[in-house]
Amino acid sequence: MVIGFSIALIIFSLLLLLLVLMHKGKGGGLSDMFGGGMQSSVGGSSVAERNLDRITVVVGLLWFACIVTLGLVMKYQK
Repeated sequence: MVIGFSIALIIFSLLLLLLVLMHKGKGGGLSDMFGGGMQSSVGGSSVAERNLDRITVVVGLLWFACIVTLGLVMKYQK
């Protein structure tokens, strides 16, 4: 079980790193490379950027849950 959560933690870590790098910063970001740099004049941010924000938050929560679960499993493992 520890191996499974360790592999999941590595996958979530790499995915979270990729998602954070894709966000648009002050000077643009990797999201500009994939067409996410188009701004909507009404909402202030594009639909792609908002969806990227949502996906990043979900992956971040899964990453955190994986760390907590892995810590508890390792603590109570015989």
